Amino acid sequence: MSHVDHFSYGLVTPIAAYIVSTIGCMLGLALTAKARARTGPARVRWLVGGALSIGGTGIWVMHFVAMMGFTVGGNPIRYDVLLTTASMLLAVVIVGGGLFLVSAKDNSPVRLVLSGMITGVGVAGMHYLGVAAMNMSATVYYDVTLIALSVVIAMVASTVALWFSVKTDGALATAGAALIMGVAVCGMHYVGMFAMEVRPRISLTPVEGARGLDFMLPVLAVVSLLTLGLLLAVILSPSEQEMRTDAELLAQLENRRAAARHAAP
Repeated sequence: MSHVDHFSYGLVTPIAAYIVSTIGCMLGLALTAKARARTGPARVRWLVGGALSIGGTGIWVMHFVAMMGFTVGGNPIRYDVLLTTASMLLAVVIVGGGLFLVSAKDNSPVRLVLSGMITGVGVAGMHYLGVAAMNMSATVYYDVTLIALSVVIAMVASTVALWFSVKTDGALATAGAALIMGVAVCGMHYVGMFAMEVRPRISLTPVEGARGLDFMLPVLAVVSLLTLGLLLAVILSPSEQEMRTDAELLAQLENRRAAARHAAP
C-alpha cells in the first residue's frame, strides 16, 4: 500500500477548505433568506443563487481545495475534467432541489428530513464522483463502514443546512449556522477520504487528465467573481424587514387616498 497523505501542506488545506465552505454556506443562507420574502420568479432566482453558493462553493470548491493536500507517495494525480464538472453540477442540482423542497409553504418535519436525506445522498455522491475523477497509477479500495458513516454525516449535515435555510434570520444567526455547516461538510469529506486504501500499480502509460492546480485556478477565479456578484446582490437588495415596512407604508398611503376619495363631495 502506498503512503497516503491527506495533509501534505499541513493545516493549510483543511483550514482553507473550512473557510471556503463557511463562506459559501453563509452566502447561501443569506440568499435563501431573501427567497423567503419573495414569490414567483424572484424567489426562484434567490434559491438558485443559494444552490450555487452552498452546492458550488460551500461543498464542491471546498472538496477540491481539500484535495490539493492529498498525495499518494510520489504518484502523479490528474483529474478527469468531465467527471469533475459533473460532480459540481450534481452538488448544485441536488442542493437546489433540497432548497426548493424545504422552502415550500407546506413545509413540515417529514418534508425536511426527506429533503435532507435526498440532499445528503447527493452530496455524498458528489464527493465520491469527485474522487472517481482522480486518475493515478494505483487501485483504490474503500472501507464500507467509513463510506456509510460519511453518507450519514452528509445526510445529517444536509438536514441541518436545510433547517437553517428556513429558520435563520439576521447576520449573527446566519454566521453561526454557516460555521456549523462548514464543520459538517469538512467532516463528511475527510471521513470519506479516510475510507480510501490506495495500492500502487505499474503503468507504462502517462496518467491522463488535468493537474489539480491547473484545473482549480480558473474555477476559483470564476467562483470568486460569482460569489462577489451574489454578495453584492444580497447587500443591495432590501431586507425582509424593509420590505414589510415598505408594504405597510404603501398600505397606509392607499388607505389615506381611499379615505380622501370617500370624503370628497
